[in-house]
Amino acid sequence: MPPTTLPSEQAVSLHECLISLGSNIDPEHYFDQALTILSQECKLLARSKAIRTTPVGYQQQPDFLNAALLVSTSLEQAAFRAYLKEVEDRLGRVRGAIKSGPRTMDLDMVAWDGEVVDEGYYQHDYVKVPVDEVLASSGRTLEPVKRL
Repeated sequence: MPPTTLPSEQAVSLHECLISLGSNIDPEHYFDQALTILSQECKLLARSKAIRTTPVGYQQQPDFLNAALLVSTSLEQAAFRAYLKEVEDRLGRVRGAIKSGPRTMDLDMVAWDGEVVDEGYYQHDYVKVPVDEVLASSGRTLEPVKRL
């Protein structure tokens, strides 16, 4: 006799990711584009205001616009990191010889499920200030990761 009920789908595990955004090539345009893509393809939980910052490293370039987003995703951490690089590519990111050079969009994973995964959070105000704003507005906190 066939079963009378369909097997239930396994619950999808969601992860929260704090993302640092940075752009200094037509930054308002690329911020809007990144926000549109990430809002459509992830669940946007919180966002910071954008702040203007001076370049770090290579100085012969325009100032940056930086912000942070908190999103949830069903992807695992490595897959989500690869996804962020793919979004950068979709937004015209060119990785040149100068690592800290101009870019249309830089999307870095700062924290995963409440744990810091990027030292930049502790080293750079252009990461820390927007991330801390998102944490305050969303009631979240961060735990340092021992493996950093």
